[in-house]
Amino acid sequence: MKWQGRRGSRNIEDRRRMSVGKTAGVGGIGALVIVLIGAFMGVDVSSLLNNPAISGGQIQTGAGGELTEADKRAGQFVSVTLADTEEIWDAIFREQVGKPYKPVTLVLFKGATQSACGGANGATGPFYCPGDKKVFLDTAFFSTLARQMGAKGDFAAAYVVAHEVAHHVQDELGILSKANQIRRQVSTEQSNAISVRIELQADCYSGIWARHAKERFGSIERGDIAEAMNAAKQIGDDTLQRNAGRRVMPHTFTHGTSEQRQRWFRTGYESGDLATCDTFGTDNL
Repeated sequence: MKWQGRRGSRNIEDRRRMSVGKTAGVGGIGALVIVLIGAFMGVDVSSLLNNPAISGGQIQTGAGGELTEADKRAGQFVSVTLADTEEIWDAIFREQVGKPYKPVTLVLFKGATQSACGGANGATGPFYCPGDKKVFLDTAFFSTLARQMGAKGDFAAAYVVAHEVAHHVQDELGILSKANQIRRQVSTEQSNAISVRIELQADCYSGIWARHAKERFGSIERGDIAEAMNAAKQIGDDTLQRNAGRRVMPHTFTHGTSEQRQRWFRTGYESGDLATCDTFGTDNL
């Protein structure tokens, strides 16, 4: 992915020097399994990692340290990727929706921070909070994505950013609030099924972003789409459950299978059209 030397976004809120969150007692594979399940199965597991009975200690919050070169590079990468989403979604909204796009603010943090949706830390993974209309991202997640989950490459990381921005797009279109309102009124299993449709639509919107990034900026290089498709595969609910040593339980899915996530990303990428991403109006997910 070609991103160096390009315009960054002004809508970055960098909290990485402000606080660091630590937990004691949970480590190795146990912590990784908890984090991966929480990050991609719609479960905030921060209470587990912060529970003294499980972790052996409380979260400690203190002054943040100096940013490493890797931190600075990750911040620049996210800023450029976010800027790309701003230009692309502004154009799409004007052409396909008929109104201007209001960009999302992306919060960078290290360790732990707060959002209107609750605490954010390594256990929650990247997420969009409708309460303050911000995306929250600890860039250390990119290392987890590459090393522990097998989804390497800049474009795999860009897909993660684009997916969370896509939830803001859903919010701007009024889709997210309606879906979440219904989720609060139904059973857990029904709520999970609605969550799957929300997430697959965000994957489709991510594909739309990728197509327009290729056409508008020429930033997509050979192999980039394969990186995104691999990332979508690695974070499918069925794959995550198998990798965590669990039995695959479709009724607990909150994000969709690997095949579904790949297919809906491809749908958006091939069409570039919002109308093709209606996951709520189809029985064929």
